[in-house]
Amino acid sequence: MKFKLAIAAGALAIMSTALIAQSSVPMVGGAPMYPSRNIVQNASSAQNLSTLVAAVKAAGLVDTLEEPGPFTVFAPTNSAFDKLPAGTLDMLLKSENQDKLKKVLTYHVVSGSVTWKKLVAMIKKDGGQTQIKTVEGGTITAMMDGENVVLKDEKGGTATVTQADVMQKNGVVHVIDAVLLPN
Repeated sequence: MKFKLAIAAGALAIMSTALIAQSSVPMVGGAPMYPSRNIVQNASSAQNLSTLVAAVKAAGLVDTLEEPGPFTVFAPTNSAFDKLPAGTLDMLLKSENQDKLKKVLTYHVVSGSVTWKKLVAMIKKDGGQTQIKTVEGGTITAMMDGENVVLKDEKGGTATVTQADVMQKNGVVHVIDAVLLPN
């Protein structure tokens, strides 16, 4: 009996340790985002990023986002894509519009690893807003709205960072609530 109790106690200790370790892993779209995986691997498991993943595949950007980086990705959720004008996403996903889709997606990517803390420091240092150069070649303006980081695209649209600092093997992801559009 003592032996069975010792085994049960040992198993419980192992499970508790595993749960504690897992609880430090951020969740996005109901899925754990493991820092040992790359941006594409993690995003592919997040239910709320399935539209983004489909767009990345359609644009032929999977290999790029699997490279060592580091990259900072401002990742629009499925509901962010739903906010686009009717027909916009369908139009962008057509093979003849791959270049336009690449332009929109790479507008959400910044070279280097820009954590939330670093982004807030840049905003403060630059007097309340800062310009961020994207891989696409355009700029995004970042500013604070209370405790939230808000991003403004070149067309005047805004997105709020809803989840920051989802660390990846090849960079960092910040989940946003709108799709940013370049000029």
